[in-house]
Amino acid sequence: MIVLHYTAMKDAVSARDWLCNPESQVSAHYLIGRDGTLWQMVDEDARAWHAGAGAWGACTDVNSRSIGIELDNTGAVPFAASLMDRLEDLLRGVMGRWRIEPARVVAHSDTAPGRKIDPGRRFDWRRLARSGLCVWPEAGAPGDPWVDLHRIGYRWANGQRDAVLEAFRSRFRPEAAGRGGAPDAVDAALAAGLATRFPCSD
Repeated sequence: MIVLHYTAMKDAVSARDWLCNPESQVSAHYLIGRDGTLWQMVDEDARAWHAGAGAWGACTDVNSRSIGIELDNTGAVPFAASLMDRLEDLLRGVMGRWRIEPARVVAHSDTAPGRKIDPGRRFDWRRLARSGLCVWPEAGAPGDPWVDLHRIGYRWANGQRDAVLEAFRSRFRPEAAGRGGAPDAVDAALAAGLATRFPCSD
């Protein structure tokens, strides 16, 4: 899979230097600056330490099965057009080389709800979906939203349901992120549509 992150640092060079510093104990395969500059820091066939603890579907060691892409953004502002242009080009190449389906392009917050919130509600997932580089929901017949969220790939422990719902909304309903509460009819319909079209089987 591919996991998208934001750097939450003042600029891309600072993020690059930190990711290349052994003391950080973190790494990523790629970093894209706001101006579209691209750095590759880890070979695609090597493990990078970008995801930490988390899971998606049956995968409980995300680092071992993913390529991590860091995006130069604080999470508080829209993502620059130059960055998004370069990201689309990069995704096309990586997905082609590794035969990664659009449903396997996910947010860090998807794999670690509650622990991570990146790339956040300002990231333009719809743009990527229009280019066939990730998925976007179409409403389905609502069922049990928690069953459907599990079918999509979300995993959680006791007490984490609120964080899972927030991760789902941040990605697919950014206008509803931060609202809290139980899943509503829109959440249920969107989760059902995704679970029907893109069930996560591994």
